[in-house]
Order: sequence, then structure tokens, then C-alpha cells
Amino acid sequence: MSKRRENPFESIESAREYIAILSEVIAEAKLEVEEHLQQEAGFEQSRSLDALRIAHYNLVKLETHVGSSSRILNDLRSLRRLLFAQRAPAIQPSAAKPVAAAVPEPAAPPVDAVVAVRITPTPSPKPLLTSAKKAVAVAAQGSR
Repeated sequence: MSKRRENPFESIESAREYIAILSEVIAEAKLEVEEHLQQEAGFEQSRSLDALRIAHYNLVKLETHVGSSSRILNDLRSLRRLLFAQRAPAIQPSAAKPVAAAVPEPAAPPVDAVVAVRITPTPSPKPLLTSAKKAVAVAAQGSR
């Protein structure tokens, strides 16, 4: 028997929870560093002030990267839902129409009726995925 290890990143949802917690901790740390920066503001040439500025800069960068990761996880979750929604009809054979006796197609309308109908073009849909998002979707499928 192979015992499966408990992994905090078993699903996209658990990774999203982790990223949300990480984001909260980063925000708290950033506020704490900002408070220390205000306390050290009186000392112009303090090494600790320089260190706090670097720490604040790195926390801002980290906050940006974690925010990007959160959006990527949201995209992956949406893509997974889209992919499973497209596969669902193919997987469920009971949803297929039963083969019945051939039903004659309705006769084509007279040419005069077709000319009287105004055809309005439908706007072309925007592409759902950019090439980068396609690559992420393929990578996510391959990691399963």
C-alpha cells in the first residue's frame, strides 16, 4: 500500500487558501515595517533606516508577486471549470439523443421570405485565452 502524503497544494483551492494567508501575513509585516520607518524617520543616516527601506521595498515586491500568483490561480480555476464543462457532455452518454426514426427536415422557406429577413452579423467573440494562458492551462493539465 502506498501511503499518500498530506500536501497543502493538492488542489488549486488549497493553493489559493495558502496564497490568501500569505498575502495577509505580508500586509501585516508591511504595516509593521512602515511603523518602524516612521519611528526611524528622525535619524537621517541610520543604517537601520536603510535596512527598513530595503525590507519595505522587498515586501512591496513580494506583495505584488503574491497578488499575481493569486490571479493566476483564479485563471487556472476558471480554465479548469471551462475544460470540465466542455468534457461533461462527452462523458455523459445518457445526455445523448436517442436514435429515432428519421424526421424529415422542414422545407426551405421560399426565396422571397429569405430576402425579407435582415441578417445582422454577430460580433466575433474575443479570444478566451492568450498564448500564455494556454501554456498555463496545458501545464496544469500535464501536472495531474
